Amino acid sequence: SALGASGRDLLRKLVEAMRNPRPVEVVRDAPCQEMVIEDPDLRKLPFLFFGERDGGPYMTAGIIIAHDPEYGFNASYHRLMLLDERRVVARILPRHLEEFIRRGARRIAIVVGNHPAFMLASAVTWKLGVSELEIANALKPIRYARALKSGILVPADCELVLEGRITDELAEEGPFMDVTGTYDIVRRQRVIEIDCITMRRDPIFQQILPAGSEHRNLMGLPREAAIYAEVSEVCEVVDVRLTPGGCSWLHCAISIRKRSEEDPRRAIEAAFKAHPSLKHVIVVDEDIDLSNPLELEWAIATRSQLDKDLVLKPDQLGSSLDPSADQITRKTCKAGLDATIPLKADRAKFIKAKIPGEDELNLEEYVKGS
Repeated sequence: SALGASGRDLLRKLVEAMRNPRPVEVVRDAPCQEMVIEDPDLRKLPFLFFGERDGGPYMTAGIIIAHDPEYGFNASYHRLMLLDERRVVARILPRHLEEFIRRGARRIAIVVGNHPAFMLASAVTWKLGVSELEIANALKPIRYARALKSGILVPADCELVLEGRITDELAEEGPFMDVTGTYDIVRRQRVIEIDCITMRRDPIFQQILPAGSEHRNLMGLPREAAIYAEVSEVCEVVDVRLTPGGCSWLHCAISIRKRSEEDPRRAIEAAFKAHPSLKHVIVVDEDIDLSNPLELEWAIATRSQLDKDLVLKPDQLGSSLDPSADQITRKTCKAGLDATIPLKADRAKFIKAKIPGEDELNLEEYVKGS
């Protein structure tokens, strides 16, 4: 793969990159600056309608890079709805970019068409002051260049760079079909004014299909890595999955090597801390395959008693994308479930029975020989 790893190896590689970001290389020869448009007209770019009720045409693969004198560079995804030839309105949540804005950062660069390492790193929400540019560089060496107007570091080999300013003007943003496959609501959001565009001579304008597998992977995998890192601080974690049925965002399954009866609850609390949008968490033993929903349901059915093993957390801040929650205040009820075998129990009662010789039997060869 483009990142030299896949599956669970990629999860662990991302965790390692988050823990050990690598300083970046700055170059002068930037393919993303082969062409310069000083008087841009955004209407000439392929902003798209994705859902029938979208509030306007959108750019979905744009990554905003901002700089703070103390915290350095931040890179994050923000959907951008086209307003006119020079302005877009951006959905900005109360995360790191919002903090940068509060501290005075207004000059930004929006980069489109990036290496998968930079795309994945930019989807990470980790510790404030740990640069996603350096996380990307730890995943795969990425060349960076100074944007022409602002001097902000941008991937030198990306397809397109839009330089501009985050203004104090607010405009209605949305509705928009998001990762849940439902429509996010209309909000008053900040307007960005674009001053300059640089690009390759024949740029590819990348878009991400909302609620598609790429969208869910980009949202889910970085949160899996954050949860893995946080849970590993409190117990021995084996694997983490944000499940497809939970939109790769709202539901999490965690497998652990249980050493204490408190481990599952510690894991639940750590998961909610690492991913505040999380709604439901299930913790299982290491013998459960998190990629198999039948095994997860089997663990719930055979290894949990809700009166003892369910943790309810009402009136919590959750995801604004959950239509069953209050999408303005983000208030929701969260739940965690311990579906692990009690340490003092007879484990033999909880292990699936096996047919003698089933592991050695090759069914395909058996059928051929019959």
